[in-house]
Amino acid sequence: MRRGRFRPAGAALAAVLLAGCAQFTGPAERTAGKAPPAQGRGRDLPAVVDHVPTRDDVVFLTYDDAAERDPRFVGMVRERRLPITLFLTDTVAGPAYGHFARLRSVGASLQNHTLDHRSLRALPYAGQRAEICGQQRKLHSRFGVRPHLFRPPYGRYDTTTLRAAADCGIKAVVLWRATLDGDGDLTYTRGEPRLLPGDIVSVDAPGRTEDLLRRIGEQGLRVGRLEDYL
Repeated sequence: MRRGRFRPAGAALAAVLLAGCAQFTGPAERTAGKAPPAQGRGRDLPAVVDHVPTRDDVVFLTYDDAAERDPRFVGMVRERRLPITLFLTDTVAGPAYGHFARLRSVGASLQNHTLDHRSLRALPYAGQRAEICGQQRKLHSRFGVRPHLFRPPYGRYDTTTLRAAADCGIKAVVLWRATLDGDGDLTYTRGEPRLLPGDIVSVDAPGRTEDLLRRIGEQGLRVGRLEDYL
């Protein structure tokens, strides 16, 4: 089994450029797990998290639109009763919403990742709100769900993103502290180079999930349902 490794800041930046949605450039270390003090239109802004403070020995597995559309993945989620969280972009996931409906039927949670996967940071409020609220409406129309979690494309966001997200009914902006890449390596955005209870993991290679589950078990951890903690 290959052990996860910690990449220095320079390598992490390179990964951002190469992996797109696999890495983020938002200020997670300053804001993770804390609700911003400002407010949207009469409501608190959503918390920005890459780690959930908890005493439970759990980590959280999250997948973006590229979750592989192999029926065997659906079977694994069903057989293992994995409480995974999927962040969906309409233009990417839309042609395969049937696949994601099957994942939802076996316990996966469907959450918001915008309509078009545009980088939101520095877009005007109206554009950001259209991306987030538009996908809220799409997911409600297609699946009957009203997501309360949101992952900004590439992990990039600003205060306007948080205002727009709040006005669309989002309660938490979900980033990640660890990423599982296609080589089966775990990389970390900050902190200790190992999985810790409460870590949110972005799984870029769903086919590596079985290996990741073994690694999680060997560290005395289990997979928790993110929606139960946020």
